Amino acid sequence: MSSDGVNSTRRKFLTAATSAVGAAGVVGVAVPFVGSWNPSAKAKAAGAPVKFDFSKLEPGQMTVVEWRGKPVYVVNRTAAQLEALPGLNAQLKDPDSENAAQQPPYITGIDRSIKPDLLVVVGLCTHLGCAPKYIPEVGVANLGGASWVGGFFCPCHGSKFDMSGRVYEGVPASANLLVPPYSFEDDKVVVIGVNPEGV
Repeated sequence: MSSDGVNSTRRKFLTAATSAVGAAGVVGVAVPFVGSWNPSAKAKAAGAPVKFDFSKLEPGQMTVVEWRGKPVYVVNRTAAQLEALPGLNAQLKDPDSENAAQQPPYITGIDRSIKPDLLVVVGLCTHLGCAPKYIPEVGVANLGGASWVGGFFCPCHGSKFDMSGRVYEGVPASANLLVPPYSFEDDKVVVIGVNPEGV
């Protein structure tokens, strides 16, 4: 074989090898670059908004969404659960949610929500930060029997909250469950961490 043939073969091999290494380098640079467009775990923990499609939540069902490293309870309340709220006012510490630090200014009324059927609250007890359990069943004996119409119970120290996250009298927690800032992207998606437009 002539030296021209050897050099030509070697040239083709080196060209192909260099191209392959270059392509791998481009991919190696592109993947982290494109990945950097997504919010990092640190950004999410710092408060990046979180979207949740609540359209599949059945009436009376609750789900937990993580925002800023905290559990946020999203509950699709039933008509019966909403109708029971006014009758509980005398049993609650702050029935009218007068503690402004517990909800954004656009959250008013006893339902403590933008849309009455959808409750959005931070799932941390305002006593020492335990996660209250969602107990929608009515008449639970150890929670007050006939007077219990559903809500949240903190197993750590016995604090109770109604279906709006309002705290009962006679329990260690002093404040209602916190309502985070939130808004709606459309009829199906709630955005936790973003106030409604114009607020």
